[in-house]
Amino acid sequence: MEVAVLIPVFIGMFLLFTGLFTVRQQTVYLVQRLGKYHSARHAGLHFKIPIVDQIAGKISLKIQQLDVHVETKTKDDVFVSMNVSVQYKILPDAIYDAFYKLQNPTEQITAYVFDTVRAEVPKMKLDDVFERKDDIALAILRELAQAMNDYGYGIVKALVTDIDPALEVKQAMNYINAAERKKTAAEYEGEAEKIRIVAKARAEAESKRLQGQGIADQRREIAKGLEDSVRLLDAVGINSQEASALIIVTQHYDTLHSLGENSNGTLILLPNTPTAGSDMLSQMVASFAASKQLGETKKLKAKVNGKKETTVN
Repeated sequence: MEVAVLIPVFIGMFLLFTGLFTVRQQTVYLVQRLGKYHSARHAGLHFKIPIVDQIAGKISLKIQQLDVHVETKTKDDVFVSMNVSVQYKILPDAIYDAFYKLQNPTEQITAYVFDTVRAEVPKMKLDDVFERKDDIALAILRELAQAMNDYGYGIVKALVTDIDPALEVKQAMNYINAAERKKTAAEYEGEAEKIRIVAKARAEAESKRLQGQGIADQRREIAKGLEDSVRLLDAVGINSQEASALIIVTQHYDTLHSLGENSNGTLILLPNTPTAGSDMLSQMVASFAASKQLGETKKLKAKVNGKKETTVN
């Protein structure tokens, strides 16, 4: 009688332990009953009928990533290798489709990535591929979303993570970039040199202007001083000619004194007479008078010639 009791207990415990199972979070178990899909079991403790029910498989609801390496050619005949990362997940409402409709979903996604990349990149030049990689990613996302949603897969994101042309092409691109930067640097350097030259010329012009103004002021003050000296000498009974001779002699000796202060200079004194200053003044006055007379003669001749031409006409 004890054996008769133990057998049902043993069978019950066997069925209980073999029929109970747990499902982890973000995981779904698919249960088949007699070879036919029966239900999808989510996280928690579940029971299946031993022998009758079987766990056909399990699916993760987490976001997964598939990295695809694609080699293709650009519009300007440059071969590039591209790494594309596709982030996807199984849609909770389409678990049946995701498990039963596709034999190998990663191969399906890879095929669509290859097809899209090799359709988009040959339309672009190499520089455009780098600049428009986000457009390529959007095209991949759009194509995959349209195709994979029917199979229970949702495409979260598509990223072009790397674009790698051939080594020779990269070296040529670096050389072009370096040459362009050198050209820009040379242009900036030339512009800076131009600015320096213009600034230097302006400074020199301003210096000359101020120097000329200083010389003019100096001469004006000298003339004013000479005028005051002549007026002062005239007040004590010295006529203008004698005063001019005295001033010239004074300036002559001031010049000799200035030359003598320079120890490195060489001073040559020419023979002269005590009346050298007066003679010099007389010669200067005679020269000024002759120049003035010559100018008036030329004006008179020009006036006469003008009247003759008028009479002839």
